Amino acid sequence: MKRVILLAGLALVLSESYAPAEIADAAANGFTYKTTLTIKAPSDLVYRRILEVGNWWDSSHTFSGDAHNLTMEARPMGCWCEKLPDGGGVRHMEFVLVVPGKMLVLTGGLGPLQSIAASGTMKFVLSPATGDTKLEFTYTVGGYLPAGMNTLASPVDGVLTRQLTRLKTYIETGSPVPKQQQ
Repeated sequence: MKRVILLAGLALVLSESYAPAEIADAAANGFTYKTTLTIKAPSDLVYRRILEVGNWWDSSHTFSGDAHNLTMEARPMGCWCEKLPDGGGVRHMEFVLVVPGKMLVLTGGLGPLQSIAASGTMKFVLSPATGDTKLEFTYTVGGYLPAGMNTLASPVDGVLTRQLTRLKTYIETGSPVPKQQQ
């Protein structure tokens, strides 16, 4: 009985904090990933923590193997970049709109999207939500892939859901990994 109550309580907490991530649409020429999170922090803090990408992004989804090589320069034409050994580097995305505390819009392709004919637009929109912050996140990708861009929708969904879960956990606890997993 205690286990059922605990699971029901956990489901309620998660439903209040997370809207399910979803592939809003997918076709041969592209797809859109969307999710909404409620984060227990003010929007100015959420905004600042998003820009601390090296502290919350999963190192296994970097070219260098270390998320601390990632940086975000929040200004028009600013870079979401990654340092690589021997002076190398990667420009993952470029900032095209910066509204401090409210919105970030970037263009480019993450990971394997860089090596195919694809481009994406990523948007973080922050708004107050009863003392918390509502984060609406969208990543729209278009391009050409012989098998169809829609074949990448599910893997991108998995990666971004993991990253945004880590972001929320980092903002609320100071660590991107829940304590029970540490």
